[in-house]
This record gives sequence, structure tokens and C-alpha cells, in this order.
Amino acid sequence: MRIRLVLPAVALFAATALPAQAAVPADAHVEGRLPSGAAYVMDVPAGWNGTVLLYSHGYTPAGSPNPARNAPDTDTRGKLLAAGYALIGSSYATTGWALTEAVPDQLATLDLFTERYGPARRTLAWGTSYGGLVTTALAERHGDRFDGSLAMCGLVQGGVANWNSTLDPVFALRTLLAPDSGIRLTGFTGQDSARAAAEALTAATDAAQRTPGGRARIALAAALHNIPGHNDTTQTEPGPRDWAARQANQYTAVRGLLQQPAFGWRQEAESRAGGNPSWNTGVDYTAMLRGSPLYKEVTELYKEAGASLGADLAALNRAPRIAADPRAVRWMRDTSVLTGRLTDPQLMIHTTGDALIPVQAESAYRRAATAAGSRPLLRQAYVGGPGHCTFTPGETVGALHTLEHRLDTGHWDASPAALNARARTADPASEARYLTHHPASYPRPYDLAHPEDARP
Repeated sequence: MRIRLVLPAVALFAATALPAQAAVPADAHVEGRLPSGAAYVMDVPAGWNGTVLLYSHGYTPAGSPNPARNAPDTDTRGKLLAAGYALIGSSYATTGWALTEAVPDQLATLDLFTERYGPARRTLAWGTSYGGLVTTALAERHGDRFDGSLAMCGLVQGGVANWNSTLDPVFALRTLLAPDSGIRLTGFTGQDSARAAAEALTAATDAAQRTPGGRARIALAAALHNIPGHNDTTQTEPGPRDWAARQANQYTAVRGLLQQPAFGWRQEAESRAGGNPSWNTGVDYTAMLRGSPLYKEVTELYKEAGASLGADLAALNRAPRIAADPRAVRWMRDTSVLTGRLTDPQLMIHTTGDALIPVQAESAYRRAATAAGSRPLLRQAYVGGPGHCTFTPGETVGALHTLEHRLDTGHWDASPAALNARARTADPASEARYLTHHPASYPRPYDLAHPEDARP
């Protein structure tokens, strides 16, 4: 029997708190709204095991439906409920770059849960994509509320680094493919302005894809964002030296970057920040390319096209640069940049073939945690596969159990073998693809543990 309760927040606040791990006579499903206007959802199984998982969902574009979510997918939700976990989460009060709403709304959802069901034996924060940033912000800023956290495919490089890294490939595309176009890359007046810029640069990119030299330049832009050559589950994995197939896959991802994140999503973030929070003043694109794992591909494609990589890099390095609005940088730094300071264990997992939030984001957070003295509390693990957040339910649940093992024993056991064993136990029917991986350095990290990052 499953009880479905749809209650306003005030009703839950009025409830009398129950003892820790209060008995739940039947599966309960609770929905409602917080005072902020955010929706929330709670699923508590009969025989709750005493652990509550606070799920932070990924980025929701402005104007899109914004339901409350408490798990990344229905299969994972079902497995966790069957194992006795309570699952809770909110929608956040607004869509878009909503970290300022997401953190308090998630904490308010946890308060409501505690009000109704009593203190949990263990409270874990977890989230995917943009929700990985929300999860890590919760862990850093409100560690007293959680026992541990799991950030999956997370935007853990933080806001400033994200928008800088999103600027670099579109700057390269405009400079090399449409140098006299005047296409805006920042400072949009609204979504119409952002949409027009996206369409213009997409058209130039589509035209370039039809020539060998244009394809080489698109590969160069992809390398500045570390877009892998196998980045979608619908793609056949190219051979390690099949440069043409790898570039074709990157082209598809570059088009996706142009259609939403680099323009429409940026405009929404700029509207919150009060200006442009990113810059490329002082950036040496030659050095950035040489540090990219895609350097060899780019050089080979330029050779095949008979084009001059040196000339294009020189054009990038002498092109007029984009300066940030200091007020917008301060806003993004104060709201959306991480410190690396953890007080409880955190596990991060990432697919190696992620084009939206490249796996190098993990290097950025490792850098911050190292400087902040939190490395013993942090572990990062990698799933060998294409796509953004394309973990199997077993891989997700296996990661959760790895975090719990650390909490139970005081020791990490996060090797690929251990993670794969737990993943297969959780879901014998699906793949277990954890492997040893060492991401390259993030090209332009920015965190609060490094004061030198503070100057654009």
C-alpha cells in the first residue's frame, strides 16, 4: 500500500516531530510547496532504513517545466526505495543559474522532512550536473547538516571557471570562422539577442564543417573546451587515430554548446550577475591548446587540411579580447565559486566522454581541495563511457554504497574494482564501467582556495 500526501509546507511545519527513524507504516509520497514557491517531493518507504538522500537536480533552462525531483531517474529511485532509503528534493524556486535559491530551498526541504519524520540516522547530499555544484556548495557551506555527499558529473569547477571555459571555444569560432561578423559573445540584451548570436555563429560553424580547413578549426575550438571525440551514446566509438570521426562527433557537441549553454544560458546567468562574469584577457591560447588532451588530433587535422595551426593561434592571440564586468565577477564569485573546504567525506564520479561538463572539471576541484587541506576527505572516480551523466543505475547506487562504506569504516575503498563490484551487486543486469583515469588539468581554474585566481 502506498500513501500519497500532497501537503502545503505550513502543514508539515505544524506537525509534531517524531523520534529519529520514525516508523513509516506504509510507503509515503509527499508533495508540496515551500514558502519560496519551490515545489518539493518526498518518498519514504515503509521500513525506512534511517538514511535520507537529498537530491539536487541539474540545470533547468529558463521557461522550462520545473518539477521537484528526488532522484536522477526512475530506475535508480526504485532501487533505492526498495533498499529502504528516503528520497527528498526540491525544484528550486527559479530556473536557470539558480544557486542562490537552490541551496536554501534544499535545506528547507530537509527541514520539512525532519519536522515530519524526525532526525535521520544519516543524511547525505547528492546531485547531478549543475546539481553537483549545488551538492558541493551544500557540503562546503552546511557540512554540519550532512554526513557525506556524492557529486555526479558535477559542475564542480564552479561558476567563474565554467563561464570562462564556455567563452573560449566560441571566441575561437568567431575569430577564425567569422572574424568580421560582429557576433556578440557576451553582454546580451535579452534572450532574443542571445538567440540571434547563437544562430549566426552556428551558421558559420555549419559552413566551416564542409571544408577540411573549417573542420580543423572546429576541432581547435573543441580542444579549448576539452570536448572528447566520443561524447554521445548514439555515436560509434572512433579508433584512437580516426581523427575525422572524432572531429565529426565534436562538431555535433560544438553545435549543442552553441544552441544553449554558450548563449541562452549565459544570458540568463548574466542577467543575475548584473553583467558579464567571464573574460579572456591575458589568455595564451597556444599554451592552452598544448595542455589539451586533444592537441594531437588538432595538429593532425591541420596537417591533413594543409592549413597553418600557427597562423590560426597567432590570430587568436592577437584578436581583441573580452573583459569581464568586475561587479558580475564578484557576484559569481560570492555565489557560485567553491572553496575546496570539506568537513565530511565526498565522492565525485564523472564519465570520461562528457562534452557538456568535461571530465577535467574534476581536476579543478581536486586543485581546490588540495589547497584547502581536504584531499583526505575527497575521492574522485571515473566511468569509461560517452555522454553527460550517463551512469547506469548500478553505477550510481554503487557509488552511493562506496560513500557509505567510507562513513561506516573511516576508510576509502573507491578503487575501480570495488566500485564495479558494488555496481554489479546493485544491478547485475547492467554494465559496470569504472576505470582508472587521470584527467588533464582544467584549462582555467578559479576557486576561493587560490587568491591569485581573483584577478581577471
